[in-house]
Amino acid sequence: MEKLEEYAVKFLTRLLKIYSPSGRERKIGTFIADEMKKLNFKVRVDDVGNVIGEVGRGKPTILLCGHMDTVPGYIPVKIVDDKIYGRGAVDAKSPLASMILAAHSTGEVIDEGTILVACVVEEEKSGVGIKNLIKEGLSADYAIFGEPSGIENIIIGYRGSLKIELTCRTATGHSSAPWLFENAIEKMFELWGRIKDAKFQENFPEGFFYNVSLCLTHLEGGGYASSVPSKCKALIDVRVPPQLTCAQAYDKVIECITQYRKENPQVHVDVKVVDSVEPFEADKNSILTRAFSAAIKKVTGKTPKLLKKTGTSDMNLLGRALEIPVVAYGPGDSSLDHTPNEHVNIEEYLSSIQVLREVLKKLLNLS
Repeated sequence: MEKLEEYAVKFLTRLLKIYSPSGRERKIGTFIADEMKKLNFKVRVDDVGNVIGEVGRGKPTILLCGHMDTVPGYIPVKIVDDKIYGRGAVDAKSPLASMILAAHSTGEVIDEGTILVACVVEEEKSGVGIKNLIKEGLSADYAIFGEPSGIENIIIGYRGSLKIELTCRTATGHSSAPWLFENAIEKMFELWGRIKDAKFQENFPEGFFYNVSLCLTHLEGGGYASSVPSKCKALIDVRVPPQLTCAQAYDKVIECITQYRKENPQVHVDVKVVDSVEPFEADKNSILTRAFSAAIKKVTGKTPKLLKKTGTSDMNLLGRALEIPVVAYGPGDSSLDHTPNEHVNIEEYLSSIQVLREVLKKLLNLS
């Protein structure tokens, strides 16, 4: 095979050229499965489309988990000034590619131990990929999730996520006499204002990670231009810090809705939880975290930072389910996630493979 560095750039470029928004991962899954077979992985595809590759045998078992899907919005793939541009370059095809290649190169020298690489579906949407792995009874001693931390950082925490759908219904009438009727869209904004201004907990620690944030992510309502809107539907995304549970955050939202209903009996409000993922913090002193710290210092010469992110990832679900040492790591600047300028530095991408290789060697007692 050609030099690993050359292959790594070609491999990532090909991944980026396959458009794979959540729910449309079949093509990229087939490509990854074929490439992993060429790299001497034992490969299987599960019922939901996750691609799982395995090298080595015996204990310990190290899980490397990344997602194949992206948010929608194709970005033309190009290499400019040693940067690779494309949808998923940061979130999270470069972390996924680096894990596959680190596992391959380490797998060639394994005496004892197993590396599993799980390429999962729908991380950006439903989480069905990681949920199916947990349902199947996945077992591992360590887990590393491929997310953009930057090569000098280690992610040890994510906030939880609570997605709630609200529906406001009112009586309708002709829009030429709006003073006679309640406008469902306007009422939704009133309700949203109440929820947004709610105090979820006293005396939060400083920093976004330890605070609740709310975002109105979808709004639809109305119909005819000459009718007062009688229905409005909204989706809100509540991010939950580790000192709260999703249930506690939901209770606060319900408290706001209950009070609003009392004050506005003419407005019918429905509420539904669309999805919830609890917050998660990993042990900052685990063997895995220490292995990453040593590897990053060896490869980059710098002392790594431990990050706690305001988003949510598959690490939340598996970390809670398996109760094993877990971190998230990968190349890329997360501020470029989901943007039209998404790109990753090639040198950083290649260095992340070296870091992961050093971590795997440490955990497998190869160094």
